[in-house]
Amino acid sequence: MKRFFAIILIVLLTISVSASCQPKAKAASDAKTAGSEKISVVATIFPAFDFARQVAGDKADIKMLLDPGAESHSFEPTPRDIIEIRNCDVFIYAGGKNDEWVDRILDSLDADNIKIIKMLDCVDALDEEVKEGMSGAHGHEHEGESAEEEHPHEGEGVREEPGYEGEESGESDEHVWTSPRNAVAITNVIRDVLCSADSANAGVYRANAEEYTKQLAELDAAFRTVVEDAERRTVVFGDRFPILYFAKEYGLDYWAAFPGCSSETEPSAATVAFLIDKVRSEGIPVVFKIELSNGNIARSIAEATGAKVLVFNSCHNLTKEKFDGGATYLSLMEENLEALKEALN
Repeated sequence: MKRFFAIILIVLLTISVSASCQPKAKAASDAKTAGSEKISVVATIFPAFDFARQVAGDKADIKMLLDPGAESHSFEPTPRDIIEIRNCDVFIYAGGKNDEWVDRILDSLDADNIKIIKMLDCVDALDEEVKEGMSGAHGHEHEGESAEEEHPHEGEGVREEPGYEGEESGESDEHVWTSPRNAVAITNVIRDVLCSADSANAGVYRANAEEYTKQLAELDAAFRTVVEDAERRTVVFGDRFPILYFAKEYGLDYWAAFPGCSSETEPSAATVAFLIDKVRSEGIPVVFKIELSNGNIARSIAEATGAKVLVFNSCHNLTKEKFDGGATYLSLMEENLEALKEALN
């Protein structure tokens, strides 16, 4: 927190020193309206960055603040990041508890000339769930309790109702983009904002958005076909579960080690035992880990059950190798499509 306020102070001093440049900034804004200069778009994370570049094409300069390969949940902005936000035309972020720093920055800056998109506000938000079996889930584990004490016999003491929904945490789940239908809604908001910020290129933005949302609709249809033709409807994540919107969209049940935005990385023995019981009792062939995770939990479950470990891309971020190789939200979700086929059959 002290570091955050130090950053804010540095940036505010920088902005004060550069106040004399305001006439030049206004001239630049007028040039954008005339179509002679690209607008600037800053996105905090990969989905926002990718949706924006699909709509904007080469008509905007688009920057992602989160470095490829970095852990998004522990991101802290640098002074340069804050200046990028202050000077951009359009700013896109997820919202939710991991983006509380954004609200503090926007409150400290004169952001009246920035068009701001909060992806969480573009769709119907869901509360993050804490399901049975998750580390910290009420009623499942107790401090100091071992896996053997919690499960004296394999499968005993485990709730088996498939319709168990878990408890809502009271915090909105920020991973709204994991549903392709939500991705369509977010893309359309980005289209409208870009058209407003840069009316000279509005026709390009509309055409690009129309083509991109058609591709998202095809992706959505492909996922529906996979689920409809599947032998089962349950997935297991030996990891965080950042795909609640995806699961709800396609009618999937799930078991996981942690909620989507959990700061925990080490599950209790009871959680691991619970997930092993589920994989064994339901004959689940795949245990998922998410991108950039070390996969230790998923491997432990797989070793105990004979299941296979596969990656499910939440698309929160991606490796530098994939980023440099031109990976997109669509290409990452197409990888998920193939992984889901294997997990559900």
